Amino acid sequence: MTTSTTTTSDGEFSQAELAAQFLLSQVKIQPQIALILGSGLGSFADELSDAVRIPYTNIPFFPRSTAIGHAGQMVIGYAGEVPVAAMQGRVHLYEGYSAQQVAFPVRVFGRLGIRAAVITNAAGGINSEYKQGALVLINDHINLQGQNPLVGRNDDRFGLRFPDMTQAYSKRLREIARRAAQKLDMNLAEGVYAGLLGPSYETPAEIRHLRTIGADLVGMSTIPEVIAASQMGISVLAISCVTNMAAGLLDKPLSHVEVLETTERVRGEFVALLRAVIAEIASDVTGPTTLPNPQEHRN
Repeated sequence: MTTSTTTTSDGEFSQAELAAQFLLSQVKIQPQIALILGSGLGSFADELSDAVRIPYTNIPFFPRSTAIGHAGQMVIGYAGEVPVAAMQGRVHLYEGYSAQQVAFPVRVFGRLGIRAAVITNAAGGINSEYKQGALVLINDHINLQGQNPLVGRNDDRFGLRFPDMTQAYSKRLREIARRAAQKLDMNLAEGVYAGLLGPSYETPAEIRHLRTIGADLVGMSTIPEVIAASQMGISVLAISCVTNMAAGLLDKPLSHVEVLETTERVRGEFVALLRAVIAEIASDVTGPTTLPNPQEHRN
């Protein structure tokens, strides 16, 4: 087995480069931080100032959101004084996309020169200490989606064939988030996120299994994006909003309506935390501030 294989054509790298150049042609700022806003959490993008909104349908090669609660547009503007690129909605494996397509927006962020990403999602709470509406930092994940965006031929310009995942969820960024939460007098737990394929919710037996193997949260997103980010050296802070307790923990059926209602209820707290976290990350992140040269890694 070889440890690395470079593609013979530009492929995904070229597509990500074209998408990044298109986004930069639409704005006058260079985003420093990327945001991926999950189900019902996209309202944070409405808080950005001097914002330009670009539908995914206008971005070359970009996948289109079809899930409820995902607006499907890139919003580039300022969170306070920090220039950010925010995905107002994401795509999922259960929509029929491949893991590579789900991770493609992260590839684009990498070609924009972004070195830190805040990834959010709505999740079911497995840990009985969590309450509905709790915000939880993800410190690790269990990939049960049966897919990985790195499968196939590797393009070394994205990163190593076998990236280390020990710090996939940046310890440094989690520390920043905890400090920000303390200043806001906000309780911020941590936990392990289990990613399943969906779109059906989990059965009570599956939740018992997930609890046994160490999962605190369960959802249907995030993992392909984090894997791609790790390969490219993008630091990740991931935050789950516990929108419902997982199947079997309460004597009630699960509903996507409940997910959206819960995210709306915690909107103010969520926006305040993101604003505080982004300001701290921006002062801490180091890395390129201009678009990387696509030729710099060519042999």
